[in-house]
Amino acid sequence: MKILIAAQMREADRLTTERYGVPSDLLMENAGAAIASYLADAYPEINTYRVLILCGKGNNGGDGLVVARRLRERGLAPSVVLFAEPSAVRGDAATNLARWQRGNGDLRVVTSKAEWDVAREILTEADLIVDALLGTGLTGPVEGLFAQVIEDVNTRSNVDAAHSGAHPAKRRRIVAVDMPSGLASDAVDYGGPVIMADATVTLTAPKVGQMVSPRAASVGKLVVREIGTPPELLDDDPHLKLHWLEPREFRALPLVRRADSNKGTYGHALIVAGSLGKSGAAVMAGRSALRSGAGLVTVATPLDVLPIVAAGMPELMTAPLLSTETGSASMANFDYDRFAGIVHGKTVVAIGPGLTTDVQASQFIRTAVMGTELPVILDADGLNAFDGETDKLNARKTQLLVITPHPGEMARLLGSTAAEVQKRRLDVALEAAARWHAYVILKGYHTILALPDGRAYVNSTGNPGMATGGTGDVLTGILAGLTAQFGTDHWERALGLGIYLHGLAGDLAAARVGEAPLVATDLIESLPAAYSKVLADCGYTEY
Repeated sequence: MKILIAAQMREADRLTTERYGVPSDLLMENAGAAIASYLADAYPEINTYRVLILCGKGNNGGDGLVVARRLRERGLAPSVVLFAEPSAVRGDAATNLARWQRGNGDLRVVTSKAEWDVAREILTEADLIVDALLGTGLTGPVEGLFAQVIEDVNTRSNVDAAHSGAHPAKRRRIVAVDMPSGLASDAVDYGGPVIMADATVTLTAPKVGQMVSPRAASVGKLVVREIGTPPELLDDDPHLKLHWLEPREFRALPLVRRADSNKGTYGHALIVAGSLGKSGAAVMAGRSALRSGAGLVTVATPLDVLPIVAAGMPELMTAPLLSTETGSASMANFDYDRFAGIVHGKTVVAIGPGLTTDVQASQFIRTAVMGTELPVILDADGLNAFDGETDKLNARKTQLLVITPHPGEMARLLGSTAAEVQKRRLDVALEAAARWHAYVILKGYHTILALPDGRAYVNSTGNPGMATGGTGDVLTGILAGLTAQFGTDHWERALGLGIYLHGLAGDLAAARVGEAPLVATDLIESLPAAYSKVLADCGYTEY
């Protein structure tokens, strides 16, 4: 699914009306109906809730007024606060304001801080707050009355509902219409207050600010609802180069296996990983590759730790690497074509987890990467081996290279800081992909997959529980397993699926064990369920 900036969203709405004949008032009606439907689904007890809808004078407020009317049709009695004189509301929003008033809907008008000082107690009475103050047209920091309202909503939403007179079993929730008010649709941080939503129901397509803004976390759970724009209008536009990873992106992959296939059909992944004291990295990467669908997986690891790795999963094959005195991979592995023999017959090479930053191990990694023509997935100590020597990446033999840095690793590769990388995540990933002619997976909140041709994908699965040792090794294994299974004809989609599955497995694991107790092996155990969910979401009913 394409990700849009504000101007692209306006153009999509315009073309939907002019080219496809969908009236703008119908788009607003569809938007409000979709959001009301989401609220009813997300909160099954919503008929017992006191719902407050905060509306601005623009189209976002108009959407909110439709939400109010649709909820009333479901038997609720939502309260609406309009932060403008009714006479200042124009267009389709004015039409829906009139409909709300004709139906004797509850309406309170607030146009000044003084009036808000009197009215703000209404926040403490609400179980559910719908933010329809500001939409995609934000061009600067929110100030004045709206800034005060946003700050009060954020502050009071954290007050225990039981202490505010609301139902004691409910925590006050905030759902944003299209955008959390104060968050720009484009990847700009204006610095003003932003609504901290539990969920955002965005319309037609995700917005760039929801994906890569430094304050994207204010979105909460992102939900996309179609309101009448034909999908092909966006899908067929080559100028839209940013995608959101969601199941529709993976339908081109052969997700269901043919009846006449065998283990050779699904490739042979080579995982080069591990060292004395870091055997777990090799085990987790190897197990993840198998769980992701590789037909065969061999883990090449120093001889000192090979028995531990071999015992980590009986389905894994192993290959011994000569080791240094410290238990890491030795350059002697290239004598007599020893390493070439290990690589022979493999489909993909994933290298790096747990190999250490030992000088000889780093030299081994660089030599292995530079010498193979197979697709390479470079992670962890594999990235550290090129610290200060990234120009060598452009002298490699393979045309297909994936690097998977977290912000700190990316900063070291670029001679920058993690803070600078985080400020410009999308731009940094795209610049690195172009510089090294590589696929770049910049890990972190909303992991980015950047392609050398300027396209990029953003992922929103995953959770803070995944901030624990070993989850990167699991991702490396998943990417290797999917590359082995699908080959490179669909490589960008296979990589995208790997990132999506990794986060989804983390979400399923967190639902089972909680975020704080989650460990990397919980992700591996959740991979079968994650894969099954992707199949179901892609429309496969039997598999």
